[in-house]
Amino acid sequence: MIVKTKAIVISITKYQEKSLIVKCLTKLEGVKTYFVNNAYTGKNNKYKISLFQPLNQIEVEAYHKNKGTLERFKEVKIIYPYQTVYLNIEKTAIALFLSEILQSVIKEEGKNEDLFVYIETALQWFDNHDEIANFHLILLFQITKYLGFYPQVNTEKNTFFEMTEGIFVSSPSITSLSAENTLLLKKLLNLKFDDNQKVFTSIQRQLLLKILIEYYNLNFENFKTPKSLQVLKEVFS
Repeated sequence: MIVKTKAIVISITKYQEKSLIVKCLTKLEGVKTYFVNNAYTGKNNKYKISLFQPLNQIEVEAYHKNKGTLERFKEVKIIYPYQTVYLNIEKTAIALFLSEILQSVIKEEGKNEDLFVYIETALQWFDNHDEIANFHLILLFQITKYLGFYPQVNTEKNTFFEMTEGIFVSSPSITSLSAENTLLLKKLLNLKFDDNQKVFTSIQRQLLLKILIEYYNLNFENFKTPKSLQVLKEVFS
């Protein structure tokens, strides 16, 4: 059947010399993977590789067989052209990092429209603002709501975060964060994109990022630490 839907590009993989495999989070049908023939060549080829930059927001009309095989596009167009994401080195580093994270954690398990809308809206905010030092931390924390492992927020009297259970507890254990690191995590828990970006120091951001990567690793089998993590650290150091 032919489906028309918004989509966000999660990843691209070069296939042989000229073609692409494109993984997208679609609004209507969750994760879909498409085959694009001759993306690197051909004057008249309408599916140029530039359409499929990581996190691009596109509209696709596609043939979905829903048989676990690669799908094919009928039409593709960019519906939200980023103005700053790939012109700013900090934003580019964040975008590449997030695309790797999403590739690891968003599986082909059907529609998740709330997750799609959250990421779509967040990326548009990201494109339109200059103070973005905490953006990736907030987004990583908030999408755990849609992925099923957002912490239980009984935080008032509990001073330690138990990483394996995703809960705040009153006594420390070998797998819990220290009281100091738990306090940092509580700050992040309540942070919004529009809040003061200087609430954390550079060292605290790197610590929080390490905590979040470990938290994801505990909740996803075969989670892959993004290759772009080191680049991100260098950009924000």
